[in-house]
Amino acid sequence: MISRRRIGRLMNRAGLWCKTKKKFKATTDSKHNKPLAPKLLGRQFAVSQPDRYYVGDITYIYTQEGGLYLAVVTDLFSRKVVGWSMDSRMKAQLVNDAFLMALWKRKPIKGLIWHTDRGSQYASDSHRAIIKAHHVIQSMSCKGNCWDNAVSESFFHTLKTEWVHPCQFRNRDEAKQAIFDYIEVFYNRERIHSANDYLSPVDYEIQQKAV
Repeated sequence: MISRRRIGRLMNRAGLWCKTKKKFKATTDSKHNKPLAPKLLGRQFAVSQPDRYYVGDITYIYTQEGGLYLAVVTDLFSRKVVGWSMDSRMKAQLVNDAFLMALWKRKPIKGLIWHTDRGSQYASDSHRAIIKAHHVIQSMSCKGNCWDNAVSESFFHTLKTEWVHPCQFRNRDEAKQAIFDYIEVFYNRERIHSANDYLSPVDYEIQQKAV
């Protein structure tokens, strides 16, 4: 028998450490009195046109300095992350900035369906004002049902498994740079996706425009 203390010393000497699962951090506060939108998006996430259906969500990233929240907007057509925002606080501005990035970059036509959970950020007055100003149709998941927004959940799982969990971020700035690199350099442009006939989101959109 080898004691845990001896294993710890040997691992420390070899520069090894255990890969542990981070404690779950809730990012959805659905206990509010703000208006809720109906669920307009079913669980059929295959979409034939770009900029017709966007999905979004928030996740929490651990750093040694403190927590960092990441909000993303994904186009279901190509699974491309078209908007994102990071902040130390989980306020409405976090999701507003991510959604506005997507609108400014992609300029979708009227009638875009924007699907999220029932979190207070997405139900806030400021977020609904942006939705109204850009003629977007809001959709929300059923209460407590993560499968209604499975694409966003899948992206966060991939991000954390491939990029976040293997790292020990010293501070938020280090985490921000790593997440920027993952989204804009690797995920959108290089990482293949089964829903895209095993092309990256950018390559899939280029291919579909040429058809």
